[in-house]
Amino acid sequence: MVYSDHMSSSECTDMAGAIDGYLEYLDLVKGRSANTVRAYGADLRAAFEGVRTLDGFTLDHCRDVLDWAVENGDAKATLARIASSLRGFGSWLVHTGVLQVNPAAGLQTPKTSRTLPRVLREDQVGGVLEQARAHAHREPSEGDPGPTPKDIRDWVMLEVLYATGIRVSELAGADVEDLGGNGDPGSRSLRVVGKGDKTRVVPFGPTVEAALHEWLAVRAGMLPASGVTRAAQPALFLGARGGRIDVRQVRTVVHRATGGAGVPEIAPHGLRHSAATAVLDGGADLRVVQQLLGHTSMNTTQIYTHVGTERLRVVYKRAHPRSGSQD
Repeated sequence: MVYSDHMSSSECTDMAGAIDGYLEYLDLVKGRSANTVRAYGADLRAAFEGVRTLDGFTLDHCRDVLDWAVENGDAKATLARIASSLRGFGSWLVHTGVLQVNPAAGLQTPKTSRTLPRVLREDQVGGVLEQARAHAHREPSEGDPGPTPKDIRDWVMLEVLYATGIRVSELAGADVEDLGGNGDPGSRSLRVVGKGDKTRVVPFGPTVEAALHEWLAVRAGMLPASGVTRAAQPALFLGARGGRIDVRQVRTVVHRATGGAGVPEIAPHGLRHSAATAVLDGGADLRVVQQLLGHTSMNTTQIYTHVGTERLRVVYKRAHPRSGSQD
């Protein structure tokens, strides 16, 4: 096999093709071992699962990937390898002229696999959701025809992410029929397929039920005109072209929603962390949170107890007269 560092026009935008090209480069040019190439390939395919084009290769996305690995309890050596594979992939894309700048150049390996998740307070999340809801129900005005199906979709996705704590990939992979097993939000449950193809059912409340009814009522407005495509598209949430929404689009929605609501901007995984913390703060057993999030090991879920402890420390320092606070 002869390696070429020139990519076709389709490969220049196709994520899967770019990853294959990079692995070929590692094998034929750099002479990396088969185990190394296999490990880097697994890292990159997992990192960009559901991302179809190189537009989704951003520093924020790479940081999200490491957040997922931290939550999964991956060892420090694994975190370092994932970061290295992302930086190397970006460097190769610059070398081949596909990208001008390496998105992962500034990516740092987390210092510890016990890093506390970044979360929003309940009132902060409430502000984000209320702003999204208001935008999806705004009155038409001059120059603004009013809410679109996309506006309603964005609001409902945020509601579902926070209410259930599911992963972005699980949200993107959900079908309409996964609502209660028959497409009915009235069941107040959603079946999702998590890591390792493990299926679980997550509950939600009446607020999300009502929101989903609104979305399903306008969902057809985002489908193509073709009746065949309309009937054949099972995805619960749709992208701009009527296909299944991809994880990059979901991340963009979350970043814009938090950035525009005057709260610390977080990645979608931050909503997952916030949901888990809220459930624990409400008195739920740690095993309930483990089941809700789809964690295989209780050790992974245990990190959320540290978030609660950190919050308690902050509140105590602010409120207790003998805390030593100078405020």
